[in-house]
Amino acid sequence: MNPRIKQVTCKDNRNLIITFNNGEVKLFDMSRYFEYPVFEPLKDPAFFNKAHVLQGTVAWNDELDVDPDTLYLEGTSLN
Repeated sequence: MNPRIKQVTCKDNRNLIITFNNGEVKLFDMSRYFEYPVFEPLKDPAFFNKAHVLQGTVAWNDELDVDPDTLYLEGTSLN
């Protein structure tokens, strides 16, 4: 099991800066997911900027979140 998200910050209306509970910080580019219908709402900057931590992952509402393992494994390390 990979680390879970402790904090998330939105940047540039497509990138997330994510701090994991093991201290690692990663950059994750969400734009590659915008083509999938489930992630269509994230194209709206106002909605994208509502990202928050929910149960160890990044979520925007009760129905839209991203698998924390994907965020960890595919994110670019910043530290």
